[in-house]
Amino acid sequence: MGAGAAPAAARPPRARSPTLEAVGTVLSVNVGRVQELAVRRGRPVMSAIRKAPVAGRVRAEGAGLAGDEQADLRAHGGPDKAVYAYAREDADWWARTLGREVPDGAFGENLTTRGVDCTNAVIGERWRIGTALLEVCQPRIPCAKLALRFDEPDMVKRFALASRPGAYLRIVEPGELGAGDPVELVDRPDHGVTVRLVSDAILLDESLLARTLAAPQLAARLRDWIAPRAEQPAAG
Repeated sequence: MGAGAAPAAARPPRARSPTLEAVGTVLSVNVGRVQELAVRRGRPVMSAIRKAPVAGRVRAEGAGLAGDEQADLRAHGGPDKAVYAYAREDADWWARTLGREVPDGAFGENLTTRGVDCTNAVIGERWRIGTALLEVCQPRIPCAKLALRFDEPDMVKRFALASRPGAYLRIVEPGELGAGDPVELVDRPDHGVTVRLVSDAILLDESLLARTLAAPQLAARLRDWIAPRAEQPAAG
């Protein structure tokens, strides 16, 4: 520095961007409209579980994807069930198990992924897909409409026993996403509570319920259901 030169102004520290780790790819983005799924006791059963891939970019905002619907908002709607992701690897396992084709969207998922372990995702981990930021918050709990969709009377039980529930995600930052987008892992909490653990605790082993409460990002409605049951002593 020359004599009499003013010292350079200190630069402000640069903000650090979250480290992004590409863990897989979106194979298809699937949406569906409410339609008649079956007729039971003379009455139509309405559902939007029949979803199909759509081309182009799809807006993810609020409680879901543009163009997607739910028939029963008490069971399937809301910000904590905004986007449902299911791995192609799990769908392929079902195809082998059932001996039939299982196309993208067959489980009513909005995102069919490749290379993403949706079932062993940690509650609260965040994925950047396109310009949207999503957060894993709960597993899919099967209902009778899944059995109707597959025309398999015991599908609800089989789905529970398979421990391949897929992941529901909330939309943290709205944006647009599409087939071919990488799924980038932005953050993963260290509490270790996975989607599979929560599913198994609810459907297979109530002794696991207390462990699920270690995840503060767990969907509030599900947490409220689990909390009083986790305090009860296990039967037997």
